[in-house]
Amino acid sequence: MSLIVAGTVRVPPDNLDRFRPHMAAMMAASRAEDGCIDYNYGDDVTEPGLIHVFERWRDQAALDAHFATGHMARWRAAWPSFGVSDRKLFAYEVASERPL
Repeated sequence: MSLIVAGTVRVPPDNLDRFRPHMAAMMAASRAEDGCIDYNYGDDVTEPGLIHVFERWRDQAALDAHFATGHMARWRAAWPSFGVSDRKLFAYEVASERPL
């Protein structure tokens, strides 16, 4: 059963330009992990500073391994300096998928 992680985090709009290279680095490192199917951040078009998170993982073991990586530890350690707040992420178990 695959997993989707989806939700939002907030960054003060004044910090977004400085934060983007860190988001890009986190995306690249995570996408290179075994079991990562998709890993994305997106700016909300109507609410500056609201970042949408969307990840797909092969299984829980792959997500657990992701949480234990060095780039994840560095990512979380950098949050306070950019004012990351209001983290609302959820994991969804996916039994099947189909195109729409």
